[in-house]
Amino acid sequence: QVQLVESGGELVQPGGSLRLSCAASGSIFSIAVMGWYRQAPGKQRELVATIANEGTINYADSVKGRFTISRDNAKNTAYLQMNSLKPEDPAVYYCNVLAKSTSWTLPSNYWGQGTQVTVSP
Repeated sequence: QVQLVESGGELVQPGGSLRLSCAASGSIFSIAVMGWYRQAPGKQRELVATIANEGTINYADSVKGRFTISRDNAKNTAYLQMNSLKPEDPAVYYCNVLAKSTSWTLPSNYWGQGTQVTVSP
């Protein structure tokens, strides 16, 4: 099993910045993809950004140029630097990883508990 702990969500003013962290722990053989998703009230969970082990990065169009995803493979940790936050960015941000617990098991998806990001004057 893989456990994910997110941190960094808080109240910030429009135009401000936040940095989210997601630390993975537990039985980890490898992590293929680490990503961030978000879900606002009344809306479906949506992709924010993903980063693969080899470095391939994918962003939602709505955050391109403002958010930056990165990962520290030695620490099994992913980060999401969010700049120029807008009123449409508030949501619960969830960390997601595609990871293998052993060399012979198939990869599985794991979710964190989420961290709240609020953007308000």
